Amino acid sequence: MCGIAALQLRNPSLHPQMGSLLSSMLCQIVDRGPDSAGLAVYNTPGLVSDGTSTLSLLGKDQGMTTAAITAGVAAMLPTGAAAATKVVGDTTLVSAAVGTDLLVKAVSETLPGATIIGRGEHVAVMKSVGHPMDIAAEHGLEAMAGSQGLSHTRMATESAVTAGGSHPFSVADDLCLVHNGSFSNHATVRRDLKREGVVFDSENDTEVGARYVASRLKQGDTLEEALVNLGKVLDGFYTLVVTTADSMAVVRDPIACKPAIIAETDDYVAMASEYRALAGLPGIDNARIFEPEPGKVYTWSL
Repeated sequence: MCGIAALQLRNPSLHPQMGSLLSSMLCQIVDRGPDSAGLAVYNTPGLVSDGTSTLSLLGKDQGMTTAAITAGVAAMLPTGAAAATKVVGDTTLVSAAVGTDLLVKAVSETLPGATIIGRGEHVAVMKSVGHPMDIAAEHGLEAMAGSQGLSHTRMATESAVTAGGSHPFSVADDLCLVHNGSFSNHATVRRDLKREGVVFDSENDTEVGARYVASRLKQGDTLEEALVNLGKVLDGFYTLVVTTADSMAVVRDPIACKPAIIAETDDYVAMASEYRALAGLPGIDNARIFEPEPGKVYTWSL
């Protein structure tokens, strides 16, 4: 039993409230997953910026000072592509005005032991072990602005309680996936993906889902098509939320074993594992509120 809370803000005037709204939603689902948590925020000033790639690294202690990380990364980038390093809570963010692949190469050579938990131009990913509200506070979620936010509270079942095993899994530019449930055939799909050259960072079954979606998108699927194909390949009981730079998708397994409820207005789309996480959102009394149908993929774009 895990908890999911996701928010896409269609009305730009609500962007300054993204963090406070997502924090209030997260507060209502902590009992669904008290051992660890993760956050993904999009277009948050001070964390990401247009024209700049940002990598989110697991942990605040990378064995080097932020100045040393910045210098090491900058030395491997083209002249003028200034790098920057920032610690936010239990997460290290490294940014530079270069493509993501080049930044990944520079960071990997500077910090060979680092685990990259988020990448892209628009997203910052943060996760840790502990009480979800403590993690949110440590990272300053409540004060964050942004266009979208995704949060997950974890009750580990398929793998150990570690920060690396927490959700979301972000395995391609600006792509994040969170999961309530379990995939029963994840080992088989993992082997298939490895044969295709896909590299994994954890033993978590959710990472298999994220890597599968990323693989399908790379092959040309739309987000909806990728999730339809996931339903044909991965077995289990699940509710998934997937976000990209400008979209959000929700899908449940064909039996709809895991809970999900959606609230939609002209100003926002919100999804949570329980209605109480939606009850405090602005205009909720006039929202279209519904449970997603079994096996159906729902998508929204900014």
